[in-house]
Amino acid sequence: MSVNKNTVERYLDGFRKGDHEQILSCLTEDVIWDLPGVFHLVGKQEFDKEIENPAFQGHPDIAVSRTTEENDVVIVEGTVRAQKADGEFLNLAFVDVFEMRNGKICRLISYLMEVKAYGV
Repeated sequence: MSVNKNTVERYLDGFRKGDHEQILSCLTEDVIWDLPGVFHLVGKQEFDKEIENPAFQGHPDIAVSRTTEENDVVIVEGTVRAQKADGEFLNLAFVDVFEMRNGKICRLISYLMEVKAYGV
């Protein structure tokens, strides 16, 4: 596995466990996280605040269906199942585009779409 793919896998594993330190260790200091139409975050401090969003409880179930890498870009496709604070579950399909610098994530663009059935 390449250094970049390994970093992205560690990052995703950190989210599965809710391990802030593990997640943050995968990021550059000036990291940018974009969720188009929702937010634009800059820097590790802003990123850290969004790791555990108060609208959700527990840790997400993240399933990766495909990982593709070219140059310093890693693209991950998959599904996420997360429990909302009210107990309902949210099922999402996602594509995350990770731009890498020296083996760390310097920019993340997350594309999310709610799906009616988990595992799509």
